[in-house]
Amino acid sequence: MSESLKTPRYYNDNAQFIFIEPLERRSSRPTAREWRKHIALFFFTLLTTTLAGIAFATVEPLEPNLPVPATWLDELLQFPAYYIHATSLLMANAFEHPAILRQGVAFSVSLVAILLAHEAGHYVACRQYGMRATLPFFIPAPPLFLAGTFGAFIKIKSPIPSRRALFDIAVAGPLAGFIVIIPVALLAFLTARPAPPMPDNLAGVIYFHDPLLLRLFARALGVNTDNLAPNPFYFAAWIGTLVTSLNLLPVGQLDGGHTTFAVLGKTVHEWLGRIAFVVMCALAVLGWTWHNTPSGFVYVLLLGIILRFRHPQVENEFETLGRARAGLAFLTLVVFILSFWPFPVTIQ
Repeated sequence: MSESLKTPRYYNDNAQFIFIEPLERRSSRPTAREWRKHIALFFFTLLTTTLAGIAFATVEPLEPNLPVPATWLDELLQFPAYYIHATSLLMANAFEHPAILRQGVAFSVSLVAILLAHEAGHYVACRQYGMRATLPFFIPAPPLFLAGTFGAFIKIKSPIPSRRALFDIAVAGPLAGFIVIIPVALLAFLTARPAPPMPDNLAGVIYFHDPLLLRLFARALGVNTDNLAPNPFYFAAWIGTLVTSLNLLPVGQLDGGHTTFAVLGKTVHEWLGRIAFVVMCALAVLGWTWHNTPSGFVYVLLLGIILRFRHPQVENEFETLGRARAGLAFLTLVVFILSFWPFPVTIQ
């Protein structure tokens, strides 16, 4: 946090809150070096998510032909060698089959657009309040690992001036990202094709369970989601809703936690965070028991870490949010309900 930054202040004058512009707004502008760093991370994430999209679109398994390890050093290098060869095979196969490459690019652009809209919502809201914040940090993941990205974030470097500022910044991200999810989800079902028959008793198959938003779209468009071919827009929308729902949990400094803090106050925020953690623990156990997936325990671990950090105070805790923001809070709750599903995957 920069001590020299003159942050906005609110003063009560006959029950009216007056916004005072920061004196050093120029200091919050990104430098050329920062632009280069953030743009490089952005395009690197586009690359890794494209590789992930290619992996989703590749139906036939591509197994690298590696020699049997003869020494302990060969065994130690077996995994990195397999990983490099598998990635190379996927890339070569994608360039040989342009349809697969197009699906990888479509997935990448769709998913990154959702992440960009989310973080841009936060960033623009920060700028509206004259607060200093970084450009979005996009976090690329190793190729072929999950969706090719660990997400994105911005870092706020100014104190939160008021409850309204905290609320606006918190909800701007999920709402902006959800607006982009909607056309991506529509594209998913408008371009849907039935999958070829799969052999019975196939082990290691992952089944994706749709959140309410995708179920409503599928029903409205008459699409049977039980047997869909790999679809880049579907995967992007599914991952987008999953990330949105987890981010809207009323825990710690997640967007849902910020929103709860701004609307209901510190005490309710703390209790809701603990309740949400207990509920997610129960869902993790049930997910492992009923759906053979350990992914819920990863969420529990992350939430446990988040709960250890105290929520920052706002400078003006007595400001009322008003009816318009109460309506936005309800809309954000609807977005959470449309995006959340207790057991997102089943592993057979």
